[in-house]
Amino acid sequence: MTRVAAIDCGTNSIRLLIADLDGHGGLTDVLRTLEVVRLGEGVDRTGRFSQGALDRTLAAVRRYADLCREHGAERIRFVATSATRDAANRAEFTDAVVAILGVPVEVIPGTEEAALSFRGALTALPAAEPNDAVNSTPAPKNLVVDLGGGSTELVIGGNIPEAAYSMDVGCVRLAERNITSDPPSESELDAIRSDVSAALDIATAMVNLSQATEVIGVAGTVTTITAHALGLTSYDPVAINGSRLPLADVLRSCEALTLMPRVEREALPYMHPGRVDVIASGAIIWATVLHRVADATAAAGHPLEWVTTSEHDILDGVALSLGNSPPELPVSPV
Repeated sequence: MTRVAAIDCGTNSIRLLIADLDGHGGLTDVLRTLEVVRLGEGVDRTGRFSQGALDRTLAAVRRYADLCREHGAERIRFVATSATRDAANRAEFTDAVVAILGVPVEVIPGTEEAALSFRGALTALPAAEPNDAVNSTPAPKNLVVDLGGGSTELVIGGNIPEAAYSMDVGCVRLAERNITSDPPSESELDAIRSDVSAALDIATAMVNLSQATEVIGVAGTVTTITAHALGLTSYDPVAINGSRLPLADVLRSCEALTLMPRVEREALPYMHPGRVDVIASGAIIWATVLHRVADATAAAGHPLEWVTTSEHDILDGVALSLGNSPPELPVSPV
């Protein structure tokens, strides 16, 4: 066993996983925690990290450094994604993290973000049956959708990713860009749909959505929508992880969350306070992606009927990458 620590710093949240990694690629959680720090606050508009966002995030990094020492993490990997890719003053942030944690900050490209998310997400699926060489049925293709604060990754493949694309649409980015009303107006929601549809028009040249036989959604927006669809009375990651819901139920929950005023969203027992102001934009993104996949798979003769949610995502992929085998990268560029 090797005790590893994975830190994923996104646009909305920073997360830590400390786990024991065995020699066969298995992970056993020791500690899993999240803080909503909104590092990407204003980055879509200004192209820079604000001082407040830096202060909040670095305070969380200090707490995570203490936890890594307390739990005896032998290997640490810190990855940063969309907001850090976009910020002109990212060196101010990355240099400070190195000083606190003693490891480099890897500002990873969309391809690697997608591959790591894919690797983590597939742990929510039951073990696949061995392929029958005589059977001519095409092998199943998993489409993993990582819906983050600043970007949304699409990655498709069987057991390894085969193609991926990172879209610059995320719940924080599009909420800041489009929403000023409470609840959001139909014109604001239409603007988000338009942004996502335009990004999907480009993404589908790289990722063939019609091949998807299973859709797996990851990250906080998707898990919160799933909690709503399941009717949970508290946020229960065990109930959420691996849940497989009818597409129609997921789309109904997306619609409900976009129409709620803030006071109702705040009262939901599974809603993290840091997601209240961005869940509507996230729900529109998720619904728009699912509608596009449903149209593509229906045209291919195998319509999408179910949607799976995984609590395991890029964070688990980062932890697994601290073993001897690096993550497979998709063949298609981002």
